Amino acid sequence: MAFDPSSLKYDAAGLIPCIAQDHATGEVLMLAWMNADAVARTLETGRVTYWSRSRAAFWVKGETSGHVQRLVELRLDCDRDCLLALVNQTGPACHTNRRSCFYTAVREGDEMVISQPMG
Repeated sequence: MAFDPSSLKYDAAGLIPCIAQDHATGEVLMLAWMNADAVARTLETGRVTYWSRSRAAFWVKGETSGHVQRLVELRLDCDRDCLLALVNQTGPACHTNRRSCFYTAVREGDEMVISQPMG
């Protein structure tokens, strides 16, 4: 059965959350948003393409930073309202220059930075 991006459940703004995960290590890298066109572009090009809510424009991960995400596999959750992109990540995924955007942990009620910027 062929996949149709319009079969996904988008929110009122036409967006769906997409979690990026390193396909080799399983590390969760980031969460961003896609619309149907971003999903289609990602599948067509193999370069993960998000929808920037702040700029109201497509955002091809790594286009300006060089920190590219190449799609290995796109997965849908059981409700079809969230995506998981298994990727090959070049360099850091986070705009703070960290490997993952999830670099702050809550441990025993305190926030703790558990990852430093790369390089």
